[in-house]
Amino acid sequence: MPRRPDLGVLRGAPLEVAPRLLGAVLTHGDVALRVTEVEAYDGAHDPGSHAHRGRTRRNEVMFGPPGYLYCYFTYGMHVCCNVVCRDEGVAGAVLLRAGEVIEGIETARARRPKSSDRDLARGPARLCRVMDIALDDDGNDLAVGPITLRLADPVAPEAIRSGPRVGLRAAPDWPWRFWLTDDPTVSAYRPAKPRP
Repeated sequence: MPRRPDLGVLRGAPLEVAPRLLGAVLTHGDVALRVTEVEAYDGAHDPGSHAHRGRTRRNEVMFGPPGYLYCYFTYGMHVCCNVVCRDEGVAGAVLLRAGEVIEGIETARARRPKSSDRDLARGPARLCRVMDIALDDDGNDLAVGPITLRLADPVAPEAIRSGPRVGLRAAPDWPWRFWLTDDPTVSAYRPAKPRP
């Protein structure tokens, strides 16, 4: 059996791994995108994380090993995806928030026909729609596919910005969102809506 390619740079604290993912290329079928925005989630240490209260059937993949895709269903209609980064038994992942489609633009447009090219993958649910990532892809090994991640050369620190994560009620001010400076595909910041 062939050996799994090493994605060792994905092993570490989510706050360290998140900026490393900027510029990485995510590929599924004939569509590829360059990651332009991410958010870090640090398991038990992070009240905004799905794993803050421990392991469940829903978040099991988030408990490692690193280099796998953790997918979840949100708002009763959308799928979002994360790159797992902690060692097995410890939860931690980085949400892929936005990207620029760099291959398969016609397929991407067909999946989101009313969208401008800038907005095709501008937000985590849109990213999954354009990449045809479904809940069934939870646990996909990013080293072997069918959804793969190719890391880019590190982005210069001055080309990265950080700020609060989008739409969180728990730990809303933690600056754990990272994005490429001035990239038009980065999503707009929105705080959580107050509960009625």
